[in-house]
Amino acid sequence: MLILLPPSETKAAGGTGGPLDTAALSFPGLTPVREALIDDLGALDVDTAMQVLGVRESLRTEVEADRELRRSPTMPALLRYTGVLYDALDAPSLTREDPDAWSRLAVGSALFGILRAGDMIPRYRLSSAVKVPVRGASPGSSAPTLRKRWGGLITAAVESTPDGRGQGVVVDLRSGGYRALGKVPGAVTVRVESVRPDGGRKVVSHFNKHYKGVLARVLATAGTDAESARTAHDVARIAAGAGLRVETGTPDSPASSRNELTLVV
Repeated sequence: MLILLPPSETKAAGGTGGPLDTAALSFPGLTPVREALIDDLGALDVDTAMQVLGVRESLRTEVEADRELRRSPTMPALLRYTGVLYDALDAPSLTREDPDAWSRLAVGSALFGILRAGDMIPRYRLSSAVKVPVRGASPGSSAPTLRKRWGGLITAAVESTPDGRGQGVVVDLRSGGYRALGKVPGAVTVRVESVRPDGGRKVVSHFNKHYKGVLARVLATAGTDAESARTAHDVARIAAGAGLRVETGTPDSPASSRNELTLVV
């Protein structure tokens, strides 16, 4: 099982690892785009970068970090990202439940494409909707979208894994903007819904990340059940065994939703 997590805008500062080594990151086919984006971000002066990234003055220090990506300290990706989902995941404690838990987790990233949990990365600022100007481009030319820059590379990276080749299952918990950077055909996706007093349903927005973090933890620590999972129904069975209420599509469901699970909270 390979569980794809969304990144977070907020990231832990510092780190005890040495400077970024892109050659040491997982999925080497992504290295050329990673290198280009790092160089393009580093070439922007801070004021221009703040406009490109669309951030307010209070985040200036985070933007300044993008100019130091090759010199900044690093830490494992799963510890770099913070926020609601990662609080629920509680990465530091995962291996106490299952020594292989981290090996089942990966993180989507606008800057790095996709990362394994243990990949050592610096703090950075870049989201999926940003258009990073290309160094040396003609004056007045529009910057390409990240979707265009990544092309099919993220999809190919996931499909290069055993789970992506059908020897397991890919559970894609990334948000829409990050899924668009590299869609994974056949992946299991999850929507979170709550039950209204009248019995109807509504999509959960505020706590969506929390519940996806809870689900990711359950799946990552599922041991042999995670290793043997092949379908959305297998994923739902693991979740149900942990006390979560999960609904699956049926054979009569539209093809586009047969691999979609609904987590009811």
